[in-house]
Amino acid sequence: MAIIGTHLLLYTSDAEALRETLGAVFGWSSVDAGHGWLIFALPPAELGVHPADAPAHEISLMCDDLAATMAELSAKGIEFRGAPVQAGFGITTHMVLPGGVEMMLYQPRHPLAHEA
Repeated sequence: MAIIGTHLLLYTSDAEALRETLGAVFGWSSVDAGHGWLIFALPPAELGVHPADAPAHEISLMCDDLAATMAELSAKGIEFRGAPVQAGFGITTHMVLPGGVEMMLYQPRHPLAHEA
């Protein structure tokens, strides 16, 4: 058996705008799987497992300088919900992407598995 990658999905009422944002704003390259269905290459990924009362999952993006990344993304039209918050694992905020997709952006304080 060989796991060859992770495929994440975002669901939105404005798929075209979100695809444009991922390519133009975030600078992620993509391949066209047919009929304009873009699949984006992502930065290195990690997977954490947290205890919870019910099953769930979450997608978060990490950055090396939250203030600078927020400023750059804001200048490109990305909206943020609330001010950055200090959390045990890092400094966090939430981005609002096209179609109302909300995603955490954070500057980690924990060791990065993809750098190990």
